[in-house]
Amino acid sequence: MEIRITRARDEVRRKKPADESRLGFGDVFTDHMFVMDHEPDRGWHDPRIEPLRDLSLNPAAMALHYGQEIFEGLKAYAARDGQVFLFRPAENFRRLNRSAARLCMPPIDGDLALAGLKQLIHLDRDWVPKGAGTSLYIRPAMIAVEPHLGVRPAKKYLFFIILCPVGAYYKEGLNPVSIFVEDTYVRAAPGGTGEAKAAGNYAASLLAFERIRAEGFAQVLWLDATEHRYVEEVGSMNIFFATAEEVLTPPLTGSILPGITRDSVIRILEHWRIKISERPIAMDELVAGIRAGAIREAFGTGTAAVISPIGRIRYKGETLVVADGRMGELSKRLYQEITGIQTGRREDRFRWREPVE
Repeated sequence: MEIRITRARDEVRRKKPADESRLGFGDVFTDHMFVMDHEPDRGWHDPRIEPLRDLSLNPAAMALHYGQEIFEGLKAYAARDGQVFLFRPAENFRRLNRSAARLCMPPIDGDLALAGLKQLIHLDRDWVPKGAGTSLYIRPAMIAVEPHLGVRPAKKYLFFIILCPVGAYYKEGLNPVSIFVEDTYVRAAPGGTGEAKAAGNYAASLLAFERIRAEGFAQVLWLDATEHRYVEEVGSMNIFFATAEEVLTPPLTGSILPGITRDSVIRILEHWRIKISERPIAMDELVAGIRAGAIREAFGTGTAAVISPIGRIRYKGETLVVADGRMGELSKRLYQEITGIQTGRREDRFRWREPVE
C-alpha cells in the first residue's frame, strides 16, 4: 500500500529543544505521526503520515472500557557520520503482533509498519538528537476504537506511531539505581497477559511504584504471583545477576515480557563465551548471594535505559548493596557494546542495525 504523506505547515511546527542535555524522557514530541485504520471488511488500510494531532474517540471506544491497548518501544540513533539507525526494529513489530494475538487484535504487516516508520523518521529527521546518551524514542501503539459497550473483541482499530526525542530514562543515568522488591502486589500471573506489552500490565504496576517512589526507589522488582518467592522482572526492565562463574536471568515462563534488549544481552554474552543461565532465581538465593558477595553485579535491560546498573535492593526491610553500589565492569562492557552497535561505532556482527534511508 502506498503511504500518503501530509506535511505539517510551518506555522504549526513544534519548537525543537535547544538543550539536548535536558531532554528528559517522554514529554517532547515531533511534528508528525504514522497512522492506519482497520475494519473487518477492509483490513488495515489508508496508511498515512500526517501532522501530530489529538485523537478523536467516541466515549464508547472499546479501548477505554475493555483494555484492548498494546504498544511497543524502540529507538532511532544518530551516528557520527550523519546516518540514523534503528536497532532490531523487525523484532518489535513481531512482538507487537504476539501482543495483538493475546488480546484478540488484528496483526499488522510488519514490513509496511517498518516502511512507514522509516518515512516518518526521514520526515522528522531534524528531531533526532545527537548528544551523548540521547536518542529518538519510537512508540507504536494499537487501540480498539469501535464504539460498543459489551465484552467482546472490537471490530475497528487504530494503529499509530509517534516519535519523542529523549535523554536518559532514569534521572540517575548510568549511576546505579535502587529497587524495591514487591512481595504483596502482583503484576502478572501464569496464563495472564504478562508476556504481552499491554497497557493494562503497566496500570497494574502503578500502585506498588507509587508506594515506594517517595523513598527514593527507581523501580519495583516483581516476584512470581504464586509463591511470591521467585524473581521475575523490574517494572520497565528485565533483570540479570552476575557471579564469578555465570550470569543469571529469570526464564520466560509467560508472565515476563520477552525483552529485545534482554535477548541481545544473552546473545552477546554467548558470543563472549560467558555462561548465561535462564533459570528460576529465588529471593532466598539472591539475598544469600548478595550477602556473601557471590552476586557481583545486578542490572536491568530494556529499550528505554539499555543497561541500568542496580546498586541497592530493598527486601523485607533490609537494604542489600550490590557491587559496593557502583556500576560493574560487565554492565559497563555490555552498555558500551550495545550502544556502540546502535550508533555505528562498533561492529554489527549480529546484523541488528537498520539504516533509515
